[in-house]
Amino acid sequence: MKVAAAEFERLAIEQMDTLYRVARRLARDGTRAEDLVQETYLRALRGRERFELGEFGIRPWLLRILRNVYLSKGEREAKQPMGVEDASVLSDAAVVEMAATYDWDRREGMDERLVKALDELPPEYAAVLTLWAVEEMSYKEIAEALEVPIGTVMSRLFRARERLAGQLQELAAEKRIV
Repeated sequence: MKVAAAEFERLAIEQMDTLYRVARRLARDGTRAEDLVQETYLRALRGRERFELGEFGIRPWLLRILRNVYLSKGEREAKQPMGVEDASVLSDAAVVEMAATYDWDRREGMDERLVKALDELPPEYAAVLTLWAVEEMSYKEIAEALEVPIGTVMSRLFRARERLAGQLQELAAEKRIV
């Protein structure tokens, strides 16, 4: 079903927090996440005429655009040459950037081992886990948003949980009520 421009904008803006959280998880950098969200909205506005409101609303469509933007930016960046001087500057800058963009509000009180385990998940596992656990999307919605079969969603979620469990066995033992 086609929607009017004002309704489209309202629906899209409602998803901004969701898009940012997912972009932040994918990019692992606040500034890059903001760029991804901005590019996602730009592409969504350009494609508004082709958008048809489906069973799950606008969220899967926007997340699919976000994913495609993330993948295309990653491919472009991987093709860019990097000088030796740039590599050492980037590694120092990466440390500073990590400290500056660390999401203290969301992770305050979380065990360091849990934070580290979450950060070490591959992007495809982190995306599925974030959409399922944080955004509370169904497997079907995630599959539509990421343009993968539902079985892939299920296996990625299983593998993400398995990796977390393996890395956090000691933490789980400490937290068990005896």
